Amino acid sequence: MTRFNNFDILISGGGIAGLTAAAAFGNAGFSVQCVDPAPPITERDAEGSDLRTTAFLQPARGLLDEAGLWGRLDQHAAPLQVMRIVDAGGEIPEPRIVKDFNASDISDQPFGWNLPNWLLRREMVTRLAEMDTVDLRLGTATTSLFTRTNEARVTLSDGSTTRAKLVIAADGRNSPMREAAGIDVHTTRYGQKALAFAVTHPIPHENVSTEIHRSGGPFTLVPLPDYKGQPSSALVWMERGPRATELFEMDIPDFEAEMTARSCSLFGPLTLASRRTLWPIISQSAERLYGERLALVAEAAHVVPPIGAQGLNMSLGDMRVLLELAKADPAALGDQNMLEAYHKKRFAEVKLRVKGIDMLNRASMVEKPMLRDARAMGLNALYSLAPVRKTLMQMGLGVR
Repeated sequence: MTRFNNFDILISGGGIAGLTAAAAFGNAGFSVQCVDPAPPITERDAEGSDLRTTAFLQPARGLLDEAGLWGRLDQHAAPLQVMRIVDAGGEIPEPRIVKDFNASDISDQPFGWNLPNWLLRREMVTRLAEMDTVDLRLGTATTSLFTRTNEARVTLSDGSTTRAKLVIAADGRNSPMREAAGIDVHTTRYGQKALAFAVTHPIPHENVSTEIHRSGGPFTLVPLPDYKGQPSSALVWMERGPRATELFEMDIPDFEAEMTARSCSLFGPLTLASRRTLWPIISQSAERLYGERLALVAEAAHVVPPIGAQGLNMSLGDMRVLLELAKADPAALGDQNMLEAYHKKRFAEVKLRVKGIDMLNRASMVEKPMLRDARAMGLNALYSLAPVRKTLMQMGLGVR
């Protein structure tokens, strides 16, 4: 006999986005089941830990507060006060244009706060374990989706079936729930990969996030709290695939010399402070953000290159809209009208941001000197116009 579990919401995916959604909806009083086939790795140096970081921009903090998460995260977060763009696209790799975007120009708060993904998982899992509205099943996969107009039925790998009014697909760029609903995606491949790891450096970052452009993709250092008494940053280094693989396999002394040169030595010699991880870079967007009794969020809905801290913050934008709609009319949770409203509120903005980040990434990849010069002139022109500069900062935060 089939074992049925009944919940208001089933969340497929236990990454940062799925765990945040579980906390937010659970804290709002909805009964939530969150499942993921892989147990979370919650120690920095454990094999398989996610050494990327997430910069939560200002609007995200409100959702984290509402979910009861920010109180656990605040003490671990490094504030991001300044976003520094460096163009190093001249004949030799040195800064030729440096522009600072300071959050104080538009707000009395930092642009955001940066935290390691492995730590986020640790704190979020601990928070969810305290909540009696959330059934967290890590190590359990979704295996099938069947929907009717009044409910969804999701079969799990432990043999049970969950009935839910709403299924939230937060299960990644290859989302099984999206595929089960027959929703197509458009994917752009750049031939790039990103190395993600942590470094220490003798010159303090002073809460400045630094993005250095030359060719192949941006080289971005994002502030972290000190590590073993040394200033520390998360580093995301995007390059064309063969070059990224070469760097990934390089001996550590040679690698440290290469990354110090690519950083234009702005922070002094960089020292590797974690293992290196390698990630493929794509853009991807779903043709629609919903199916029957199903909402797509996060990388199930949209994937962007790691530029401007847009990826997860777009995902939290999805969550905010879904949560607002659910709280406005709990009786209509997961029905056609709610899901169409969600699609309408999010789809145009998502498409615009995916396209905008695609353009920024292509500009960062250029290798011909003439195109690199054009990129530098464009940065100079945009920065020199104060109203335009402020508008760009507000758009980056998602407040315009």
